[in-house]
Amino acid sequence: MAVKLRTPLSLDDVLGLKVGDIVYLSGVIYTARDSAHRKILNIPRKGLPIELEGAVIYHCGPVVRRTREGYEIVSAGPTTSARMNVYLDAILSLGVRGIIGKGGMDAEPFKGRAVYFAFTGGAGSLAAKSIKRVVDVLWLRKLGIPEAVWVLEVENFPLLVAIDAYGNSLYR
Repeated sequence: MAVKLRTPLSLDDVLGLKVGDIVYLSGVIYTARDSAHRKILNIPRKGLPIELEGAVIYHCGPVVRRTREGYEIVSAGPTTSARMNVYLDAILSLGVRGIIGKGGMDAEPFKGRAVYFAFTGGAGSLAAKSIKRVVDVLWLRKLGIPEAVWVLEVENFPLLVAIDAYGNSLYR
């Protein structure tokens, strides 16, 4: 089944998805790699500069070009998600409803609360075409370009549900 969804995602949105579904995602998403996960989890929830309830996090360290207007994402391929398993339960506890990446993650923490979307590795320029604009960037000076949290507005970002909220996984 193919479905169009807009962030923030509700619990009903994710419970309506099954492994193998194609999702065209629009709205705001956040990039986060290892350092960003640690930073997010070390800040009290009320002090976070972003709203994670219903959010989608993209495991990505984008290639970015500075422009007169701000920033342009040149390439935004996924990074391997498995190394973020250590943060998964805590991140989902903040209300995150979706994770985008490659290679999969532990399925158990997703049960009843979120989904894992796969995006093809090596297709970063395709992902960049779905990014309409950079809304903001957090912790750029402290973390650097690939590890900063990039707040991105996407339109019809093509994704595959690889782990659903019922614990089913394409990786098993």
